[in-house]
Amino acid sequence: MPELPEVELVCRSLATILDGRSIVAAKVTLPRLIRPQNPRLYSTRLRQVVIGPVTRRAKYIIIPVGEANVLVAHLGMTGRFLYLTPDDELPAHSHAVFYLDNERRLVFSDPRQFGRMRLVKLSELNGSPDLKGLGPEPLSADFTVEYLREALATTRRSLKETLLDQRKVAGLGNIYAAEAMFHAGINPFVAANRVGARRIERLQAAIQLVLGESIGHGSTMNIDPENIEISYFSGGYSGHWRVYDREGFPCPKCGAAIRRIFQAGRSTYFCPRCQKR
Repeated sequence: MPELPEVELVCRSLATILDGRSIVAAKVTLPRLIRPQNPRLYSTRLRQVVIGPVTRRAKYIIIPVGEANVLVAHLGMTGRFLYLTPDDELPAHSHAVFYLDNERRLVFSDPRQFGRMRLVKLSELNGSPDLKGLGPEPLSADFTVEYLREALATTRRSLKETLLDQRKVAGLGNIYAAEAMFHAGINPFVAANRVGARRIERLQAAIQLVLGESIGHGSTMNIDPENIEISYFSGGYSGHWRVYDREGFPCPKCGAAIRRIFQAGRSTYFCPRCQKR
């Protein structure tokens, strides 16, 4: 599932082709994508509206459509946007089509159907079901050491589980949580409220480091507006992972074999020597 850096790159590529354009008409063929909203009403409100600017909140893509409404999209596990010419055939699993004023089509395709879109009023955006209660953006000024200390102090859950809680840190997922804890030298299984002050300082810095690195690697890509799906899976940062998806490989710091343990239904990758505590 795309995490903050991947969603950020998708937003940037969408912005290059959508900001200032207009939606002439829209069609939804999978009602569950926009549930509980009505497909007919949805299409009516997305007719002859100006787009942009495209932004992001946590793992959500925020697309203003007209002066009063905003489209809030989540990619789920396999959702992607495609930018098609009039001659291109619709790919399989195309569940929403937006007809643009330049005769192009923006298509949302999602084979596993975990993606979702919600059309909300701009005035109600921050209180909408998807965005309400989200924690601060980890690359924002609000994500301070003091904030992280207070957030961890309130729970006995493991540090790994706590970092994945979007109410604590918006946009952080399994990959970058693992990388951040490795950078900070912290055991992912320790109770969050038992992480000491110095380690919290290292962790806060490590979270910002790995997210910034990933976006930075992706930002050097030559994103082709004709093929914006490239920004989903070709960010380049996977080659820089230290522990994630590297079970059995030597730790880049000490040489010990990276381990993987299932934790709350998710894979947790860590170095048993560098992350003892």
